[in-house]
Amino acid sequence: MPRFLHAADIHLDSPMCGLERYDGAPIDRIRTGTRRALERLVNLAIEQRVDFVLIAGDLYDGDWRDYNTGLFLRRTLGRLSEAGIPVYIIAGNHDAENRMTRSLSMPEGVKLLATDRPETVRVDSLDVAVHGQGFATPAVTIDLSASYPDPVRGCLNVGMLHTCVAGAEGHERYAPCAVDGLRAKGYDYWALGHIHLRHEVHDDPPIAFPGNLQGRHVRETGPKGCLIVDLEPGQGARSTFHRLDVMRWEVLDLDASGLSHPDDLLGRAAQAFREIIDLEDDPDRLIAVRVRVLGASAWHDRFMADGGRWINEIRAQGLDAGGDRLWVERVKLATRPPTRPDDDGGDGPIDALMRLVDSYRADDDRLRELAGRLSELRRKLPPEFSSGDDAVCLDDPDWLREMLDRVGPMLIHRLRAAREPLS
Repeated sequence: MPRFLHAADIHLDSPMCGLERYDGAPIDRIRTGTRRALERLVNLAIEQRVDFVLIAGDLYDGDWRDYNTGLFLRRTLGRLSEAGIPVYIIAGNHDAENRMTRSLSMPEGVKLLATDRPETVRVDSLDVAVHGQGFATPAVTIDLSASYPDPVRGCLNVGMLHTCVAGAEGHERYAPCAVDGLRAKGYDYWALGHIHLRHEVHDDPPIAFPGNLQGRHVRETGPKGCLIVDLEPGQGARSTFHRLDVMRWEVLDLDASGLSHPDDLLGRAAQAFREIIDLEDDPDRLIAVRVRVLGASAWHDRFMADGGRWINEIRAQGLDAGGDRLWVERVKLATRPPTRPDDDGGDGPIDALMRLVDSYRADDDRLRELAGRLSELRRKLPPEFSSGDDAVCLDDPDWLREMLDRVGPMLIHRLRAAREPLS
C-alpha cells in the first residue's frame, strides 16, 4: 500500500514585512518559522517511511533576496534523497515569480514537473502514476486540469494541481477548475495547493488541500501542517493530518461588558491567556495572539481615552502568563458605550460633540467628505502606512468609523477634565 506526504504552500523564507514596527516582536523566531516547519516535514517523511513526497505549489515566496534560501532548500531536501524518498513538486503562482530557481540544481530524486504541459511520472517500484503541471507565469487563469491525461491503467493515479477550485472565495482565481471536472478524470487522489485553509473538497475520490505548512499572519489561525496519505487499491485513500508549524496564530476576543471595575478586564485577559497556553501541547511552539476587546461597556470612555495604558496592561498579562511562549501581536480596543450619557442636558459641548460624531458615523457621504478633508494628510504619510493590518484607509468608511470610535471618547475625556474646577 503506497504511502505519501502531501504538502503545499510552504512559502519558504516569506519576508514577514512590517515586523520591525512591533515592539518586542520575536522577529528571529517568526522569520525562521517556514524553515523550521520544512525541517519538521522532512523529519516526518523519514519517520513515517513514506514512499514519496508531493509539494503542490508555492514552495517559494517569490524571488529570493539571495541564494541562501535555495541553498537551505537544497540541503534540507537532500536529506530525503539520502533516505531514498523522491519528491515531486509543481510550481505555483509564487514559484513562477522566482528567477533564481532556474539556475540552482536540486538534489537527485527531487523533480519539478513541467510548466508547459501536463507531465506524468511513474514512482519507482510502485504502481503509482503522478500527474501534474506547474505555473509558467504568476497568473494562470485557465483550467490546467482539463488537459491532464487519462489514468494510467494498472496504477493508482494521483493528480497534483495548484488551483482555487470553483467557489473558493477570497482567493485569486488561479487555474480555476470544478470539482466535477476533477472527479471525471478518474484519479484516485487529488493533491491540491493554493488555499491555505486545510479542508477536503470531496471524499470520493479524495480532493484535498493540506493548507499551508506554517501560518504567516493572524488571518491564518489554527494548526498548520501536512497530510500523510495511504492509498490502497479498491479501498480508496486514508489521510491523516500532522501538525508541523512552529508558530500558532490565534485571535482572542475579550468581552468587556458587565465589568464592575475596568481593572477586571485584566483578570479576564490573564485567565484567557492561561487557557491558551494550557491548550498548547508543544512547549517549543510560539503562540502569537491578537486580542480584541469587545462589547458594550460602561468603561468604554476610559478604555478609549487612555488606550495606550490598557493595551500595555494586557500585553503585560500575556507576558506573565506565557513568558517567551506567548507573544501578544496586537491589542485592538473595540468596545462601545452601552448608552449615550447626556452630560450637558442636551445643550453643552459634550452632548454636541457626541451628536457630531454620531452624525458622521451614520452617514457614508459625510465620511467621504471627511476623507476629502484629510487627503493632504494621506499624501504626507510614509509608504509603510499604506499597507498591512495597520494601514491608514481614509477611503474606507468602516476604518473611519473605527477611528471616530477611538477619537470621540478621547475628546470627551478632555472636555470633562477641562470643565472640572481646579482644587
